[in-house]
Amino acid sequence: MKIEIITPEKTIFEGNIKSMRVPGKKGSFQVLKDHAPIISTLDKGMVVVIDMTGAEISFEIESGIVEVRKNQIILLVESVG
Repeated sequence: MKIEIITPEKTIFEGNIKSMRVPGKKGSFQVLKDHAPIISTLDKGMVVVIDMTGAEISFEIESGIVEVRKNQIILLVESVG
């Protein structure tokens, strides 16, 4: 899957990943390969990305929106701490 994590100022992270966990407004959820299309609002919390080598990369966000479609993920976030 390809992911882009973007703030209003810049691209924070871009690359291919195995999975991602995000803090949805109604609870945390994970995105794996071939996930159903979804658009969801995000709460303050941790975004955890597992890259293609299996390494875990974490980003603390304030809030945002995630769109998943055809193994492409776009995360639009207010800010990354």
